[in-house]
Amino acid sequence: MSANRASEATRATDGTETAGGGGPADGDRAAPDTYDVIVLGGGPTGENLADRVHAAGLSAVLVEHELVGGECSYWACMPSKALLRPVTARSEASRVPGLKDAVAGPLDAPAVLAHRDAFASYWKDDGQVRWLDSAGIDLVRGRGRLAGPRRVTVDGGRTLVARHAVAVCTGSRPVLPDVPGLAEAKPWTSRDATSSKTVPGRLVVVGGGVVGVEMATAWRALGASVTLLVRGDGLLPRMEPFVGHLVAESLAEAGVFLRTGTEVREVRREAPGGPVTVVLGPGDELVADELLIATGRAPRTEDLGLETVGLTPGGWLEVDDTLRATGVPGGWLYGAGDVNHRALLTHQGKYQARIAGAAIAARARGVPILESDRWGAHSASADRHAVPQVVFSDPEAAAVGLSAAEAERAGHRIRVVDHDLGAVAGASLYADGYRGRARMVVDLDREVLLGVTFVGPGVGELLHSATVAVAAEVPVERLWHAVPAYPTISEIWLRLLEAYRGD
Repeated sequence: MSANRASEATRATDGTETAGGGGPADGDRAAPDTYDVIVLGGGPTGENLADRVHAAGLSAVLVEHELVGGECSYWACMPSKALLRPVTARSEASRVPGLKDAVAGPLDAPAVLAHRDAFASYWKDDGQVRWLDSAGIDLVRGRGRLAGPRRVTVDGGRTLVARHAVAVCTGSRPVLPDVPGLAEAKPWTSRDATSSKTVPGRLVVVGGGVVGVEMATAWRALGASVTLLVRGDGLLPRMEPFVGHLVAESLAEAGVFLRTGTEVREVRREAPGGPVTVVLGPGDELVADELLIATGRAPRTEDLGLETVGLTPGGWLEVDDTLRATGVPGGWLYGAGDVNHRALLTHQGKYQARIAGAAIAARARGVPILESDRWGAHSASADRHAVPQVVFSDPEAAAVGLSAAEAERAGHRIRVVDHDLGAVAGASLYADGYRGRARMVVDLDREVLLGVTFVGPGVGELLHSATVAVAAEVPVERLWHAVPAYPTISEIWLRLLEAYRGD
């Protein structure tokens, strides 16, 4: 994107013509610096939102107190997947004739950790800052805080004023449950789990969601003895039940000790960096070198000055489908990404940023908003109807749309179609003994797909075809004419449709 877009003229809300740029990014000013849009939070959501409004001719400034690029770049998506890719690659290669002996033996842990460090850019944001500069987006380092309508103070000093909008894109943070001794024991959160420089000898993971499953997978493969504790009766409870069952089987085969129906009652750590004791009940204790808590997240809104605009600090931001915060007079405040609790996924945050950016630009120009169009340019409808997610476990799990249970609770008349993913020729070629399963949930009244789920090696790359089918509401009759190439795992689509048709 051309960096000179920031110099284009924009019209202020009072009708006067002003320059698009807002002045230097550094140094204090007696007078406030004014921009069309102020973005709080420099993660993927904030970067994309600033990029969208700038591309529409509005000036934008990004306020970030940590690393530009945010959680995903340094402590979540990129480092975790860099840790997991060698795990799944070795697992799959070990089931291909002629490769099993070649990949026998343990992973080279130092090499994997070095690979992770590179994908986390060694926890430096120079590249991201260069991109902002090339895109013509100003950066202000520091913690931004609302100070009334359209006003932001940075670390209590510099003041920024927005002509059109302030967008809160500050994301979410891990939450520690209220367990005696837990906070004092300094457990790992997701950030520690993805950035540790060494492999713990013994690791206890609490939580059977995405973070718990992925980190148990990675650190077990890197040599740690891993115990996974789950309060419920299975893993990945937001997906179809068969997903958690198959992932649990695979983790057990890899040597992870899985305990369901358990609850941590107390944690003790006598010395910093020393062993940690996890108490599950009378006479039931585990001792580990590290304890990872992966049981939930909270919005980063506790110190944003929300009270200055009539909102409650520390809560999730309630927004409409254009991502505009509700309950704020003037309609100038937006919340995109994790902070609104609609879909806590990086790609959904970036999607919301595109929608919010388009809505902000349209309102700034007086262009009608397409709120009534469910799939229009200004409505984040996918957050409710077509959210895709991949769990990079071994095997992978991938789903989009509604599960069967969710569809039934929503009142849909459905038919569930399952098929053995390992039964298609492409899966047999992919790996000996391929284990997997596929499900599609069909709306019988409209003959379209409400949801699709896959579990098995490599299924993450199958997901986008399902996302297109669900988001576009492609009739099942038309899907019959989308011919999958042979011999690929994608042939599972033909098998699911044959089963639905009764062929």
